[in-house]
Amino acid sequence: MEQLTTILSVGLGGFLGAVGRYWLSGWAQQFGNRFPLGTLTVNLIGSFILGLLATLFLEKVIVSQELRLFLLIGVLGAFTTYSTFSLETINLIRSDAWMMAGLNVLANVLGTLIAVWAGLSLAKLW
Repeated sequence: MEQLTTILSVGLGGFLGAVGRYWLSGWAQQFGNRFPLGTLTVNLIGSFILGLLATLFLEKVIVSQELRLFLLIGVLGAFTTYSTFSLETINLIRSDAWMMAGLNVLANVLGTLIAVWAGLSLAKLW
């Protein structure tokens, strides 16, 4: 029964994360023109929240394993989109948009590292 609870927690979280990613990335992309701003937006926000919650759950707040799995693996795992990021980068390269591809890699990799650090730092202040 515990295994079913875990699977349902991750699955429901994944559903909510995927829907959230679809909505937010679609909204943000309208401001991006050719640059994949939607994917960058969800990766930055998701990375920040992951850093924040991971630190809070490990150091500050006691939560159930199901809630951790629901939020960290389910919601945020489906919300962030590195597979989409990779495909978009390859598509930019294929269309000879090398500068945009490089900017996309730099912004996603450095941006999400900074976002996780910022989330960790904020959580430590609480």
